[in-house]
Amino acid sequence: MPEKSFTVATYAAGASLAAITLFYVFAPNYFLDSDSNAARKKGVAVGLTNSANDCFINSVLQALAGLTDLRIYLIRENHRRKIDEAWVYEEIVRHPAYDNTPEWKTQGLQAGLVTKGLKDILDSLNERPIYKKTISAAPFIRVLETAFRQRISRQQQDAQEFLQVVAERLCDEYHAGRRARQAAKKRSGVEASANKAEPIDGDAVEERLAKLANDENGSADTTDPTGRTQKIETEAVSPGSDDEEGFPMEGKYESQIECQTCGFKTKPTESTFCTLTLNVPQSSSTSLNACLDGFFKTEYVDDFKCEKCRLVHARDLLQVRMLHSDSETFKASAQEAIAKLQHAIDTDPEHPPADVELPPMRDAPTCKIAKHTRLTGFPKIMAIHLSRSIYNSISQKNSAKVSFPEQLLMGSLLNRKKYKLLGTVTHKGSHHSGHYESFRRQNVSIPFSTPNAFQASGVFTKSAPASPASTPRIAAMQKSGVPSPVASSPDLVSSAESNSPNHSVDRLDTPSTDSIPHTPSTSNDQSSSRRSTTFSPTKDRESDSISLKSVAASARSTVSRISNSARNSRPGSPAGKMPVAPTTASRKAATSKPNGHKPKRRKQSDRWWRISDEKIKEAKTSEVLGMQREVYLLFYELERESPAES
Repeated sequence: MPEKSFTVATYAAGASLAAITLFYVFAPNYFLDSDSNAARKKGVAVGLTNSANDCFINSVLQALAGLTDLRIYLIRENHRRKIDEAWVYEEIVRHPAYDNTPEWKTQGLQAGLVTKGLKDILDSLNERPIYKKTISAAPFIRVLETAFRQRISRQQQDAQEFLQVVAERLCDEYHAGRRARQAAKKRSGVEASANKAEPIDGDAVEERLAKLANDENGSADTTDPTGRTQKIETEAVSPGSDDEEGFPMEGKYESQIECQTCGFKTKPTESTFCTLTLNVPQSSSTSLNACLDGFFKTEYVDDFKCEKCRLVHARDLLQVRMLHSDSETFKASAQEAIAKLQHAIDTDPEHPPADVELPPMRDAPTCKIAKHTRLTGFPKIMAIHLSRSIYNSISQKNSAKVSFPEQLLMGSLLNRKKYKLLGTVTHKGSHHSGHYESFRRQNVSIPFSTPNAFQASGVFTKSAPASPASTPRIAAMQKSGVPSPVASSPDLVSSAESNSPNHSVDRLDTPSTDSIPHTPSTSNDQSSSRRSTTFSPTKDRESDSISLKSVAASARSTVSRISNSARNSRPGSPAGKMPVAPTTASRKAATSKPNGHKPKRRKQSDRWWRISDEKIKEAKTSEVLGMQREVYLLFYELERESPAES
């Protein structure tokens, strides 16, 4: 009897130890994957430390980390510099408009120092750690200080100024690298033609050199008698000259002046921008569209001196002086000058004749002009700065409410562009001090998502190839009177299919014995015996798979019971707070209810991160759009024609 009680106690202790082992093995995985775990929600994004008033840096970097097109550009540009040969970016190619740029600065632009440094810090910020993780922006700050050869002050700086410095530097590095690549192409082409074994045709060489010298881009190649290139300088090339995609934050707008007196319109002046600065009016509330209308509306300016009106005034003065003069020589010269002025007035008033003396500018008539501004180049990323500075006797902050939409419409009716809000930077405090925070949308970017990890998919593939499971090849089969045990248990089928990587080959292409019609053994005994003999290995494999499925189903139910009991035993969490893992019977019962509602889950596009240095918490779109008094920077991204689900 004592031996029996000892045996029972031993089995009980073993069962308890097994239960505890299952709990400690499977329960952490369940709680880790559960969306209700608040500790996991705090660690879904990487924070940045604030050691010395670095909130203006941290907020901008967190907002840039959520921009899909910017990350694609950084990946492409760094990869391009890696695969190109080193001499492409080591040879100095000067900008035609800035000949006095130091060589060290041009070398740094062509090397892409800030482009690589920003990619590294954004890659670190886009990690998805299990627990709370905080890094420092010091490596990127050192990259900026190396690129500009000066230290960055940490004394309450402006986030917009930091964003403008980074964005314009990235844009300059892209254009410097592009000029270096174009110069390398031209040089390699000239050297290839000079190193040919064929006899050199002097006329063809002269023709090619003349063509290169008179190129539309203004590039000129100086060659020695052997035909080798000594120096190559290239001009800025139009964006549509090659297949390169430009810097995603660079946009263009045109300004044109129209005289209200003579109706003359000057040639449009094109300007580029990386951040669009909008003035916030001094009112209690306004909207982003009103600020955009204020930037692009027609502006009227008085006391402006028009070029055409000045030429007309000079022509009229010469005509009056010619009428009151008795000198035939003066009349002839005046008549010639009037003809030249009239030709300039009719053709190009902005370029008056050089040999005609015009009246002083102070004597030119003044007029009223209208200045028109329109957006001509839509960037992929629209970075908008809301200027809240008021300069009177003292500098103050404009605390007006600015409402901004989640989807921004730009352009005309025939050229409509849709932008989606991906990030904001807010500021709380006065004009001289305060704190910056950032909001990031929780979006899964197209080139970084892996819908099917077992299929070949490149980093720039918009959609992975079709999976064999999604497009199975099912042969024609007849209906069976006896249901298959595998088909009658959907839980086993789903578990088996998820665990088998080759289910499309093993299950779908192989006919099952259940799909073969069963006929009474009256006259086809031999055929039925042959049939059973032929498919006996399949039946053995099917029976083995069914047994494995039943074991997997029982193990899964055991784990679900343990996880439910562990969840209900957590302090501070009631039993009915968390949904229980549904079984097949409960799923059928829930389906049969006419008024059953599925539990509401927050949309993926409605999830945001509110990041204040190392403090991170979740937010909703309504909370982001409600920051009307604090919003300072807005980041919109151009929507794709066929956007993928975030």
